[in-house]
Amino acid sequence: MQFYLNGYRPGDPLVEPPHPAVADRPEGVPDEVDVLIVGCGPAGLVLAAQLAAFPDLTTLVIDRRDGPLEIGQADGVACRTVEMFEAFGLADQLVAEGYWVNEVSFWRPDPEAPARIIRTGRIDDVEEGLSEFPHVIVNQARMLAYLRDAMARSASKLAPAYALHASGLTVDGERDPEHPVTVTLQHLADGQETGRTSTVRAKYVVGCDGSRSSIRTAIGRELVGDPMTQTWGVMDVLAVTDFPDIRLKSAILSANQGNLLIIPREGGYLVRLYIELDQVSDREMLDGRSVTPEKLTAVANRVLHPYRIDVKDVGWWSVYEIGQRLCDGFDDVPAEEVGGRLPRVFIAGDACHTHSAKAGQGMNVSMADAWNLGWKLASVLRGTARPELLHTYSAERRAIAQELIDFDREFAAMFSAPPKDAADVEGKGVDPAEFQRYFAAQGRFTAGVATRYAPSMITAEPSSQHLATGFPVGMRFHSAPAIRLADAKPVQLGHAARADGAWRLYVFADPAEPSSPDSPTRALCDFLASARSPVARHTPSGADPDSVVDVRAIFQQGHRDVAVDQLPSALLPRKGRFGLVDHEKAFCPDPRAGDLFDDRGIDRAAGCMVLVRPDQYVAAVLPLDAHEELADFLAGVLLDAD
Repeated sequence: MQFYLNGYRPGDPLVEPPHPAVADRPEGVPDEVDVLIVGCGPAGLVLAAQLAAFPDLTTLVIDRRDGPLEIGQADGVACRTVEMFEAFGLADQLVAEGYWVNEVSFWRPDPEAPARIIRTGRIDDVEEGLSEFPHVIVNQARMLAYLRDAMARSASKLAPAYALHASGLTVDGERDPEHPVTVTLQHLADGQETGRTSTVRAKYVVGCDGSRSSIRTAIGRELVGDPMTQTWGVMDVLAVTDFPDIRLKSAILSANQGNLLIIPREGGYLVRLYIELDQVSDREMLDGRSVTPEKLTAVANRVLHPYRIDVKDVGWWSVYEIGQRLCDGFDDVPAEEVGGRLPRVFIAGDACHTHSAKAGQGMNVSMADAWNLGWKLASVLRGTARPELLHTYSAERRAIAQELIDFDREFAAMFSAPPKDAADVEGKGVDPAEFQRYFAAQGRFTAGVATRYAPSMITAEPSSQHLATGFPVGMRFHSAPAIRLADAKPVQLGHAARADGAWRLYVFADPAEPSSPDSPTRALCDFLASARSPVARHTPSGADPDSVVDVRAIFQQGHRDVAVDQLPSALLPRKGRFGLVDHEKAFCPDPRAGDLFDDRGIDRAAGCMVLVRPDQYVAAVLPLDAHEELADFLAGVLLDAD
């Protein structure tokens, strides 16, 4: 963690002083903004937190609620999402507070007495080495609080505006080329319209306003998919039970009483119950919309037999129907107009894809949508990237949403099917052992690390993938333990990346001495420090040299065998108003934690470059001498600096 770059100041170093532009901004709803975010759920606040890193941009984030969410809703935080929160400086708090999902237990009917359930297996929730972070459970309200805190600490001092509803949207680039999107906001009180309205003109609008999104409707998109045929109750409870796995994530398939998913919650006592409501046994309750926590508890006890659960307190409960639905595009540009028109309005999260909660992906995929879009908007607005970059948001995230829909449809069907040996209809049941194998096999998907983006202007063809087999192009940069050279601190290499919009170039060095004039690594660093390099070409005048392309190197030698004063200048950049030297750009393997060159499949003889996007996805793997190829790739995304 770095601070004091531009001068020492007392107090909490994580709280940035307000940017000068903040003092000039009017109170209340502004007339013009760079970005208007509609919705303060997970997607909306991740996007807001990302844009808060750029206080020179004007961002307004609104929500129709009277204030922040306090209880309930999503709670599963996948490993990949914790990695993302690390880039925002929020992972430590999240991991400390959350319940760690370490193992999953599986229960099925006892073949000798099908009315009873028995445990059939326990497996690791996340395979070894998949991430440096665990899968954790923290309720959505806390996740949103973390993000609001990050926004408040930022130099932009961004805060949500509540009790505002976006009731109308038009796009007219001819009338106002700079702020072509006009949005009418209804002021609410206790959820009701007050008659007062405001009008905001925006360069871009993002609808993060849920499955009933008014922004989606305004741009002519609609959710299309399967009808909702399964109904589940969900409760967060404090309870006393003789069920032995109450503090383990547990999937319970009963013979003919329905199914149950138990998710222990943070704090040691709270537990979430996902309870399948049977279309036959519970028909009267469903048709009469008479579901209550007491009735849900009765269903849970029906499934858990011979065990019992005595609910003492209900923190939150709801009923929802499962349906997989998806939009055909995530922005306002029809497919046939992509080549001649740039998007101005986007949708994210539940506004463009909905699915069941069984796989725990809804909140996680929604937040990933927002991070994918956030850095792209900031790069275009700040003039560092080509506007065509914005087309990649819908192309990339819709493909991922389709994968999630396909997975969720199969997973939800398997979870809701009766055990095969108890199925009334031939072929309708599921083998519990097969369900357990399927769960284990899909672990990378549910951990959030299976995402792979197709080749595009920001993801190269994997023609040199053999140089770094552990960093697949298009997939997230998989962190590894390292030793920071200057201070010998053990670190995670991936944690050097912040949510600051910068590209990262990780240079995995060849075996030569770093000071050797024959080293390809040295030649590359000399190129990166020259006037011909993409660093010089794309960094605005007056900005820090790592603000657009951040260069870091990992040497094969031990950290005591590399002299800091022999490092090339590209790894000792001068920054800030005093021209201070950043000593945190060079790393070496940590022998106590394995060797990252071996662990990530780096070609030791050749070395390589791994170029990583601002959202931590690998954009390219290149040979160390591919100087012009690196420059050309970045020039296809970034604009030349003034």
